[in-house]
Formats: sequence, C-alpha cells, structure tokens
Amino acid sequence: MTYKFFIIPLKKNFPFYKQPDQMDCGPTCLRMVAKHYGKNFSIQQLREISGINREGVSLLGISEAAEKIGFRTTGSRLSLAQVNEIELPSILHWDQNHFVVLYKIKNGIYHVADPAKGLIKYKTEEFVTHWLSTYNNSHRQGIALVLSPTPELYIQEGDKTEGINFAYLLRYLYRYKQLVSQLFVGLGVGSLLQLIVPFLTQSIVDIGINTRNLNFIYIILIAQTMLFVGRMSVEFIRSWILLHISTRINISILTDFLIKLMKLPMSFFDAKMTGDIMQRMNDQKRIESFLTGSTLNIIFSMFNLIIFTGVLAYYNINIFFIFLLSSVIYSLWVIAFLKKRRDLDFKRFDISSKNQSSIVQLIGGMQEIKLNNCEQQKRWEWERLQAGLFKYSIKSLSLGQIQQAGTFFINEGKNIIITFLVAKSVIDGQLTLGGMMAIQYIVGQVNSPIEQLLGFIQQLQDAKISLERLNEIHQMDDEEPVDKTFLKELPTNKSISIHNLSFTYPGAGNEPVLRGINLDIPEGKTTAIVGMSGSGKTTILKLLLRFYNPQKGELKVGATHLDQIGYRYWRGKCGTVMQDGFIFSDTIAKNIAVVDEYPDIEKLRHAVKMANIDDLIDGLPLGLNTKIGAEGNGISQGQKQRILIARAVYKNPEYIFFDEATNSLDANNESIIMQNLEKFFRGKTVVVVAHRLSTVRNADNIVVLDKGVIIEQGTHTQLTHNKGEYYQLVKNQLELGE
Repeated sequence: MTYKFFIIPLKKNFPFYKQPDQMDCGPTCLRMVAKHYGKNFSIQQLREISGINREGVSLLGISEAAEKIGFRTTGSRLSLAQVNEIELPSILHWDQNHFVVLYKIKNGIYHVADPAKGLIKYKTEEFVTHWLSTYNNSHRQGIALVLSPTPELYIQEGDKTEGINFAYLLRYLYRYKQLVSQLFVGLGVGSLLQLIVPFLTQSIVDIGINTRNLNFIYIILIAQTMLFVGRMSVEFIRSWILLHISTRINISILTDFLIKLMKLPMSFFDAKMTGDIMQRMNDQKRIESFLTGSTLNIIFSMFNLIIFTGVLAYYNINIFFIFLLSSVIYSLWVIAFLKKRRDLDFKRFDISSKNQSSIVQLIGGMQEIKLNNCEQQKRWEWERLQAGLFKYSIKSLSLGQIQQAGTFFINEGKNIIITFLVAKSVIDGQLTLGGMMAIQYIVGQVNSPIEQLLGFIQQLQDAKISLERLNEIHQMDDEEPVDKTFLKELPTNKSISIHNLSFTYPGAGNEPVLRGINLDIPEGKTTAIVGMSGSGKTTILKLLLRFYNPQKGELKVGATHLDQIGYRYWRGKCGTVMQDGFIFSDTIAKNIAVVDEYPDIEKLRHAVKMANIDDLIDGLPLGLNTKIGAEGNGISQGQKQRILIARAVYKNPEYIFFDEATNSLDANNESIIMQNLEKFFRGKTVVVVAHRLSTVRNADNIVVLDKGVIIEQGTHTQLTHNKGEYYQLVKNQLELGE
C-alpha cells in the first residue's frame, strides 16, 4: 500500500532543523523541541550529552540529554487514543529505526517534524503504520518520549545561574497561560458584575422607594438575582480552573525539585538530615500556594480596588482621600512586622525539620527502642521538640494578635469616620439616602482587598523565604554539569589503578581515612580488601563508585582518569552490594530488577538462582510478586543480602563491588552463593571487601589495610606464610597454629 504525505513549508509555529548526519535524528528532534520553547542548542552539544555512537542514540540517551538541558521526560508505550492526550511536542520512535517530533494533532491530522524529510502531515492510518510497532494484550502501541519544559530550560546558557527568582517561578504559570487568561476573564467579569451592584442599590432607594414604584423594584431585584447567579457561576468556574492549575504546578515544582536532588552528589545527602529535605519539599507547597492563590487573588483584588476607589472618588472626593490615607497607614503597619515574622519562620523551619527527623527515627527505630527499653527517653525527646513548637506558636500568635489589633483599629476607625461623614452629607442634603447605601457598599468592597493585601504581603514573605531555601538546593553543582563533557565508553584496558590516593571526610579536624594508597586492580581478576573496622575499606569502594572525589591522588581506568567518565555511565557498568543496601517497598521482582521498569524474566531467574533465594520465593504465596520492604513482608538480614546480590547479578555489570555482601549469611548459603558467583565473576573485574576469609581466600590478590594505609598484599597462601597482619586476622577463623 502506498501512503501519501506532503511537506508543508516552514512556519513560525514550529521550527525545523534537518539532521546533518544519518544518525543525528535523535539530537535533531531534541533541538527542534528546545527551539520551540525559545532555546537554542547546538547539534554538537546535544550529540555529546545524549551519548551518540555509531549506532545513533537511544531513547534513553535522548531522555537523559533532555533532562540535562531542562526538560522533564516520560518514556511510554502508548495507544493511538493515548497519544491524543499527551503534551506536545513529543518525540516518537518512528519506523522502529528513526525519531521524529509530533508537534500538533488537529482534526485527525498528525503534524510531524521529520528531521530527515521536513514538516509532514499524516492521516490517522498513515500515522499508525509508521508509529505503532508493538503489541500489548492484542493492542498496538507505539513508543513516545513526552517532554515537559521546566524553568531550568530557560536558564541553560552554559553559564552558572545565580539561582531561581520569582521570574523563574512565574514560568510555571506561563505554561498554563491559556487557563490563566480564562481565569482573568472570569475575574474581570466578576468585578464588573460587582460594580453594577451599588448603582442598583441606589436606584432601589432613590427611584423605587421615593417614587413608590414597586414594579421598578421588582425589576431591579430580578437584575440583582441574575447578577448573583452570574457571579456564583463565574466563581465556580474560577475555582475549578484554579484547582487544575495549582495541582499541576505543585506536581511540577516537586518533580523538578526531585530531579535536582537526584542530580546532586552523594556527599550532599551525607550532610543533610532527612527532616531538612522533607521540610524543603513542604516549602514547595507555600510557593505553589503563592503562585496560584495569593498572586492571582491579589491581582483580582487590586483590580476591584482600583475600580471601586474610582467610583468612591466619583461619589465623594473627601471620603476617597480618607480611605487612601488610612490604607497607607494600614500598609505601613503590616510592613513593620515583616522582619520579626521572618525570624520566627526560620525558627519554625528548624524545629519542624527536627520534628520530621524525630518522627522518622521513632517509626524506623521502633525495634531498637523496644530492645533497649528506651521508649520513655525517646518520647521525652519528641515532647521537648513539641514544647519548642508550642513556644514558637505562642510567639507567632502573639505577634499576629498585636498586628491584627493595629490593623483592626486602623480599619474600623476609618469605617466610623466614613460612616459619620456620609450620614452628615445625607443630613446636609449633599447626598441621597441611596447614595449613602452605595458608598457603604463600596467601602465594604474596598476593605476586602486591603485586608487581602495583608495576607498577600505575608505570603510573599513566606514565598521569598521558601525560595531562599529552595535556592540552596538549586545553586548546588550537579554531579554531571551540563557544560562539561564526559566519556560514554570505557577504554580497551579496563584495569583500575589507584595512585597516591588520600581522602578525608568533610568536617573540620577529621583525620584522613586513606593515606597515599597505591593499588592496581587488574581487569578480569578478583581483588579482596581486608582490615580492621575503620581502616578505609568501604571508603575505597565509595571513591571507586564516585560518591566522593579524592582530595589527593587519582583513579584511572586503563589510561583514562575516572573523573572523565560520566557518573551514570560508570555506575551503569558497576554492580554493587553495600553494607547498608536499601530494599524498596515493592515486589521481590522489582527489587531485583530495579534498573528495568518491566523485569526481564530470564535475567530474573538467573539472578535468583545465583543468589540462592529460590527457597525464599517458593515459600511465598505470590512468589516474585510478593511485596517486601517497609510496607511489605519482613525479611531477615540474610534474605536481604541475597536479594541485593541478585540485584547486582541481574545488572550483569563489567565491574562488581561487594562490601561485606555475605556477612549475614549462614555458612551453607554462603558456600552455595560463593560457588555460584565464582562462575559469574569470570571475566569481570571484582573488588570484595570482607572480614570472612571464606569470602576472600580465593581472590587473585588480597590487600590488607590498616588505618588507611596498605600494609601488605598478595595471595592467601603468600600472606599466611608471611605471618603478618593478615595472618593475625585469619588465624582464629582458619584455626591456624602459632
């Protein structure tokens, strides 16, 4: 079957770039999407950060490159119905060997930017043939990468940003400009409807009552009823639009915050308490509330204020000036309390952060609390924090009441003076009774915006404080800065060499953990590191995994410095079991196959066999689909270690780093697993940190560390023959004689 398509001329609504090379379709698609949002990136820059090679670039490479330049991405298999609902432009996998951009769907016509051909329109049947490529439960699906711009996109120029500001945050609103414009239309209509009310009120009194014309009053009351219904309808619609905008913005802000967190080095998480990070996530809510609630409401209120003060000036210029003077005094009174509120807010954050951490510890450490009978002490610690929060609440309430008393006095004093002047004007014949009622209504309407101004100023201050705390995160350097190029392949020689390596954990006065380490880790061999606790064994693994950067010395893979290789790429080549490995609240299958959204069954079975956890899985009703972790079935430390080993095996890496990976296993399980792993280790570069000699005795090289210094190394036979430090460590385990 022959399908027709036609190329349309370039239009301003969507930019087009032709791919320079056959394998450049992915980066070129990303370049077009970025240009659509007003940002220019060179094709070379996008090639580098997307990890292009001779085979082109994968969807994952495009996704990672897009996130580096400021997009939020979601890769999905979608049906034709679902693709009509995604955010456009999006990148599609086309003909199973190409990438294109879908930038518009209108009247059943799919507008596609093909970097190899141009801007093309496809009918539904044509589009389906090129895009849908897989089946899921007999339903055809295609692969799409949905891209959502974040504020980071607009500050990507290769220069270090000075942090985010309110202009940056307003970009979240800009994405919903159509909804915001509808909101303002609704606000404008509501204001105009309110504006008519005082004139209708005056008409009822001055015309209807004075002329005793009941029919006229009926007409005015019907008009007021219709105005009420109209205002109520506008308010309902406005509330729905506001809910839609605020929910999406809140999710976007939190998602962008999490993306930034995940780009930060591990050293950041070592320095921050859990409560600190959680409290900063709560700060996002204040910013979202300010953007969608306070900002939009105050614009509406100021619109009302301007209109009604104009009407007030039309009725009586003296009353207008009294209102203006009192409003200035009111605002100055509010501003006078801002500094004190700021100080209290920082105290609140500190106490709330500690409270969050305390609750997490109480729940997570319940076993140890019960084992050590320290329920009372831990409860007292929590109660002391609550006492601190109570003291903060007292100070905050006291400050609020003083501020409220002043504003109430200013506001009510103004109302009394205006009431007196209006009543006097009616008595003097300068104003009709209807005019008096209209002015009272207008004053009531302008009082509300002034009171809202108080809330706005306070929420503005809260948002600025939250923004400062948010900037602490956003100003931190990513592990992989966008302006730095990293290698995406390993050298031919994959041996690891460590030269004159020294490292000290952050903190004044800390002693070096490693001192002048020189070590060769040959490719395809097993290297074991042993030593007393605190000798620096785990630190070497963390440096090899690039959790930290050494203060002195260098790490190399072949002739390539390790810091030249991309962090994510390098860790993708490493399978690791750490002492404090984490089990997610998910199924056993997904805990093993954390790298895949949909586990590969064959790889999963192989990993389960290698880690010898068949007995655990067979004894569970749901098998691999059994949920474990904090919210699932409890597992023993030995079972946890076997799952972590299976996770490393499933990844099938080139490098394997085990940190006390079998110390919780019984002798039988350890023996079986080590026999299985010996086959798995063949051809892989392995570094094992362990105390158990059954784990390290077959290593090609055993390195003995003492207080951060290598004191001896060799095979098990050589070291036991030398009767040095290694001999002293192992003699009890092996029952060696003196």
